[in-house]
Amino acid sequence: MELKEFYRGKKVLITGHTGFKGTWMCHVLREMGAEIAGYALQPPTNPNLFELSGIERDIYSVLGDIRDLPRLQQVFEEFQPEIVIHMAAQPIVRESYKKPVYTYEVNVMGTVNVLECVRRSSSVKSFLNVTTDKVYKNKEWEWGYRENEELNGYDPYSNSKSCSELVTESYKNSFFADRRVAVSTARAGNVIGGGDFAADRIIPDCLRAVEKGCDAIIRNPLSTRPYQHVLEPVFAYLLIAQKQYLDTSYAGNYNIGPDEASCVTTGEIVSTFCRLWNDSSEKKLNWRTEGDGGPHEANFLKLDCSKIKSRFGWRPLWDYEQAIEKTAEWMREYLRGADMKTVMLKQIQEYWEKIDQWIQNTTHS
Repeated sequence: MELKEFYRGKKVLITGHTGFKGTWMCHVLREMGAEIAGYALQPPTNPNLFELSGIERDIYSVLGDIRDLPRLQQVFEEFQPEIVIHMAAQPIVRESYKKPVYTYEVNVMGTVNVLECVRRSSSVKSFLNVTTDKVYKNKEWEWGYRENEELNGYDPYSNSKSCSELVTESYKNSFFADRRVAVSTARAGNVIGGGDFAADRIIPDCLRAVEKGCDAIIRNPLSTRPYQHVLEPVFAYLLIAQKQYLDTSYAGNYNIGPDEASCVTTGEIVSTFCRLWNDSSEKKLNWRTEGDGGPHEANFLKLDCSKIKSRFGWRPLWDYEQAIEKTAEWMREYLRGADMKTVMLKQIQEYWEKIDQWIQNTTHS
């Protein structure tokens, strides 16, 4: 309830609002009563969650390139945001091998541009840069990376997000040392959920296989990742932005990921999805492994999320099987032509109920 009350009437600017995670963020904030502005390119896929959910009608949506500093500055001046959540990015590892220059331009200079607008703003009090668990130098060890580990992502995407972290730290030290603006970064694990249509991602590949009536193709079924439903990091981002707004001592770097039991292999994720899907759907889905000789991808990656748990009392509420179940539910509704805004709001409400239940259990214990 504290989170809902805080965001009611707050002016929040989201970069990358037309993307998968950004659209979920907009709907959650809208349900809280926030005043929302978004700045992003056209939705990156067709179909896409932004248009399917109709969120554009409920927010101030600006189509623009994060590399265009004058245009971005204009939006800041017009909207006068209190909170800025930077999510705009080129987010696909394999795409970064094809377009490394573009990836660095968007992920590094795009961050510079947003921070420069924050620096020039007199209204912003809280800034959060959303990065990724792949910012760490991956040593393929079996314990989770902590926030003080070395940053040095391997591929152009991961490395550009490491650079984005360094840019944020530099601006924080150089221009926000007086804590006029609280600045944090959030490093989230792999996200799944309804409405992700991106290429080269596991669950969207499963959806496309269902539509085509063929097997899902999995490149590396033994790779281990921290899988979580999209609402887990979205609520964590909002919690960080709120806490540091109220007390700048909370500003810092935070990992956001599932508990140990939800750090599973790609093969386990796809097998679970197929089981849950086939239990309730006429169109059956199977999967098989087929390497494509693609670029390097890490085999093992976990996060240690002790910091955000101890500082804010945050914890993941849906394990990976529940996350997959919610994703499969969304996909079934999508394929039968349901109103996707209604489906999303139902799942957001279910997540709120899970939060309320957890709070009650914690209080009584």
